[in-house]
Amino acid sequence: MAPTRDRSRTGSHPELHGHGLSLRPWDASSADDVDSWLRGMSDPEFRRWNTPLRPVTDRADARESLRARAQSATEGTSVSFRIADAGSGTVLGHIGVNEIRYHLKAARVGYWVLPEARGQGVATRALLLTARWALTGLGLHRLELDHAVGHEASCRIAERCGLRYEGTLRGATFQEGRHDAFRDAHLHARLATDPEPAGP
Repeated sequence: MAPTRDRSRTGSHPELHGHGLSLRPWDASSADDVDSWLRGMSDPEFRRWNTPLRPVTDRADARESLRARAQSATEGTSVSFRIADAGSGTVLGHIGVNEIRYHLKAARVGYWVLPEARGQGVATRALLLTARWALTGLGLHRLELDHAVGHEASCRIAERCGLRYEGTLRGATFQEGRHDAFRDAHLHARLATDPEPAGP
């Protein structure tokens, strides 16, 4: 099924539907959203590859983190989506368009998938859907994705979604669990003028 954009909105966020998924804004007032966010951000596999500036270790942290993301959406600097199964509504993960630079028509995308939803193509389907929206609905020219070197799954997902490997960024991201040491990252990107990849 080709991805489509639902015209309904929650605040300044669109809702996206396609590839068997439903993407909507996270809701800091929802206990289910807070619990899902906490599980995703505290998952050992997430923490292996990502070291947030502010760790999320409890429900209060999770709620505050979601409020900060809602504020960023209001300010137009990022858009964060809760990924759910279109049929059951089960939460599967997160995808966000971050560091939006309208003057350059560029942004960065990042995502995570809950442990029980891995191996089902969730990240690929969500990235296809979100990339198409970012490059059309947001009017961006360039969408970037970077990940720590060694995260081969992210490399494969990026390339399946048309975000080509462009090189290695030296010391571009934190080491696992540290803010005083760095590791290299791979940079991928897709332009609005690139051919749209086939569906999943």
